[in-house]
Amino acid sequence: MKYVKQFFNTFQNKYVFSANDVKRFFSFRKANNDYYKIFLYKLMKEDKINKIRYGYYSFYNDIMLTGFSYYPFYYGLENALSILKLWEQETNPVIITPLHVRTGLMQFNNRNYIVRKISREMFFGYTYVKYFDFYIPVSDIEKTLIDLIYYNEKIPSELFNELKYKANKNVLKMYISKIKENRVKNKIIKFTNISGKL
Repeated sequence: MKYVKQFFNTFQNKYVFSANDVKRFFSFRKANNDYYKIFLYKLMKEDKINKIRYGYYSFYNDIMLTGFSYYPFYYGLENALSILKLWEQETNPVIITPLHVRTGLMQFNNRNYIVRKISREMFFGYTYVKYFDFYIPVSDIEKTLIDLIYYNEKIPSELFNELKYKANKNVLKMYISKIKENRVKNKIIKFTNISGKL
């Protein structure tokens, strides 16, 4: 196939790329408008790329890279607890994004992952964590605690208490101060027992 070498040189270092990225790649080379569709289809048939979801692809088949097709995002909730080694239970990836996308249980290469929507106001409190050869965004312990309350997630009380103990109180206060909706803010203050000026 024409352009294969150029394509691999351009995209092989990306965790995820979109069909629109590939369309632009070929438009710069004056290819037929629909050629990118044929090109992607052939690469998939040859198992050279993996389709994550509609319009998004990767050279990798690692489910922990699915989140990059929902950028901006971070991995959170129980999944963050596992990544941060705060509990040993294996979990499905939980992708938290402010994008207007379909949410719920999804699949990639016969493995499940979950997409949760969050408001732009609540989209903060994550850091990049090394995951094998990749760096992935994961909510920190303080934001994980807040999100567990925000989404009404049920976890063992002893684990919840451990998170409250380990969380940096100053960081928690700073995060809570970012929340403008009083109902959400008061709920988080109540469950975290954070007091004082926010």
